[in-house]
Amino acid sequence: MARIHSSGRRLFPMMVALGCALTTASAWSQKTVEFRYGHMNPPNSAAGMQAQWLADAIARDTSGQVKVTVYPSSQLGKLQELAEAVSTGTIALSHNTAGGIGSLHEPFGALDTPYLYRDLDHLMKVTDVNSPVMKKLNEGLIKAAGVRVLYAYYFGTRQLTANKAIRQPADLSGQKIRAIPFPIYMSTVQGLGAVPVPVDWSEVPTALATGQVAGQENPVNVVLSSKLYEKQSHMMLTGHIVNAQVVVINEKAWQGLSPAQREQVARAAEEVRRKASNMVKGQEDDELAKLRELKMTVIGPAEGLQLDAFKASVSKVVQEKFGSRFGDLYRDIAAIR
Repeated sequence: MARIHSSGRRLFPMMVALGCALTTASAWSQKTVEFRYGHMNPPNSAAGMQAQWLADAIARDTSGQVKVTVYPSSQLGKLQELAEAVSTGTIALSHNTAGGIGSLHEPFGALDTPYLYRDLDHLMKVTDVNSPVMKKLNEGLIKAAGVRVLYAYYFGTRQLTANKAIRQPADLSGQKIRAIPFPIYMSTVQGLGAVPVPVDWSEVPTALATGQVAGQENPVNVVLSSKLYEKQSHMMLTGHIVNAQVVVINEKAWQGLSPAQREQVARAAEEVRRKASNMVKGQEDDELAKLRELKMTVIGPAEGLQLDAFKASVSKVVQEKFGSRFGDLYRDIAAIR
C-alpha cells in the first residue's frame, strides 16, 4: 500500500507538468495574434499587392490564428517613421528599401548600391534570408534595432524620369532630382549628375507638380501605378539600382509567435517573395510599353543614352563615400554565385 502511495506521489507532479504543457499548447493553438502592416505605397501597386498577399497567406496558413491588417499609402507614417515604428513595436510589419532599413542598421544600405548585382538572379540569391550575406545582416539588424527581415522580393530596376531628354551625366548638371532621403540614394542621384533633394515618397507628386524637383527615379511599375507619367515626360533607362524591397517584422512580435506559427509565417513569406518577384519581372516589358502608349518618351542606349558614362560617374561617387565602409560586404556579395 505504501509503495502504491509513493508511486502516486511521483506520478502526480508528472501529470501536473503534462497538463501544463497541454494547456500551453492549447493556448498557443487558440490564441489569435493581430499585427499591423504599414507601408507607403498605394494598394494597387506591386508593393501594395504583395503586402495584402502576405496578410492573406498568413491567415490561410495559420488557420486565422495570425491576422495581419494592412495600412497602405503612408496611413501609419512616412518612410523613416515606418522603419522606426517597426523597431519600437508600434507596428509589427512594414516594407522599405534596403537603404531605408540602413537607417536602423547601416550596413543594410549597401544592398541598394548602384550597379552592384550581375543580374536579377544574383540579387535574389544575395537577398534570400538564408544567404550568408543576409544572415549576417539580419543578425546585426536584430541586435541593433529589434527588427528581423522576413523576406525580400524584386521591387524593380530604378530608372530616371524628367521633363526633358537626359543622355549623359552632364545633362543633369544643376538639375534638382528627388532622392529617397537615405545616404545611398542621395549619393546615387549625385553620381547621376544631379543635385539630390531628399523628399519623402508621400510628397513626391507635389514636389514634381510645384517644381521643387525636376525629376525622380523609380522602377517602371511605380511610375505607372502612381501615374508619375502625368507629371514627367521622359524616362531614361539608366537601370542604376536593381532593387529588393525588404519586408521586416518586429523581433518581439516574431518571438511572440509559437514555433508552429513562425514556421507557417515563414512559409507564407517565401510564397509571396516568389510570387511578387515573378509578377514584377514578368510585367516590366508590358509596363514600359504602356508608358510609351501614354506618350512618355523612353530613352535607352538605342536613343543615345550613354550608359557607361552614368555607370562610371555613379561608381566614382559611391566608391568615394562607401568603398571603405562597405568594401568587405561588397566582396561577400560578389562571391555569391
